[in-house]
Amino acid sequence: MENNQDYLVRATAFDNTVRAMAVRATHTVAFAQKAHDTWSASSAALGRSLVAGLLLGATQKGDVKLTIKVQGNGPGGAIIVDADTCGHVKGYIQNPHVSLDLNDKGKIDVRGVVGNKGTLTVIKDLGLKEPFTGQVPLVSGELGEDFTYYLTASEQIPSAVGLSVLVNPDESIRQAGGFLIQVMPDATEETISQLEQRIAQLPLVSKLLDEGLTPEQLLDRILGEENVHILDKQHVSFLCNCSKEKFAQSLQSLDDDTLQMLIDEDHGAVTTCHFCNTSYTFTEDELKQLQHAAQEERKHRLQQKEENDGDK
Repeated sequence: MENNQDYLVRATAFDNTVRAMAVRATHTVAFAQKAHDTWSASSAALGRSLVAGLLLGATQKGDVKLTIKVQGNGPGGAIIVDADTCGHVKGYIQNPHVSLDLNDKGKIDVRGVVGNKGTLTVIKDLGLKEPFTGQVPLVSGELGEDFTYYLTASEQIPSAVGLSVLVNPDESIRQAGGFLIQVMPDATEETISQLEQRIAQLPLVSKLLDEGLTPEQLLDRILGEENVHILDKQHVSFLCNCSKEKFAQSLQSLDDDTLQMLIDEDHGAVTTCHFCNTSYTFTEDELKQLQHAAQEERKHRLQQKEENDGDK
């Protein structure tokens, strides 16, 4: 893969007793920063959540879709991220304009923007009737520790999650990435102890990426080059599937009075996607067409109901 491209690598280590992945997501997070005009603290919190979405999505198989909700008591408000198994992610933070003083370690104060009280929820759409939902309380607000706790407590997989975003003085994203290490039941105590020591001594992921390390080299640094077996690589990106057609369906589902008010008073409507901030404009004539289609659909449903009732 090209050196400036965002991608994720999956690997195993220590004779398949450890599952690992690492991702460079600089362009992905930069896209989100530009789309939402996020300021440094909000950029770091949203960026870390997007990286986590990519990592969690990569742990799933098949056509699984994930929704992550970080709901803390900080000024950033809720963070919502959607991810899939194909390396696509999208997300937003409720208040994009939060910029705080650096914390006592001289780093962006992610805990300050997220808060230290609240919940982390992961919803998995497995294509079944009901989605799987796991929820844990926030344990730090730094997010890496919170996702680590989620995986250990909710999914019973001992894990280590590292999430990092480096923001330039002009608010642009300099680096973003992360790693996820998961210990399988047959891992030895020696392996676990070695991993704990290596992770404790690891510099910030974004600093390592800034020094030019690739996701593969990041895993070598954490696990030891001699222990790592790379399984595959996957391109990752910010991708939103919104469209004017989807918003038209939403408008068409409004009650007749609300649509009429938009026609009479606003003479049109502008809808904006939460995830990518793209706006779609509907003219007065387009709203009238949607209203007519909705009325015809209701008429058709009523006729069907009457016919079905008559057959009983």
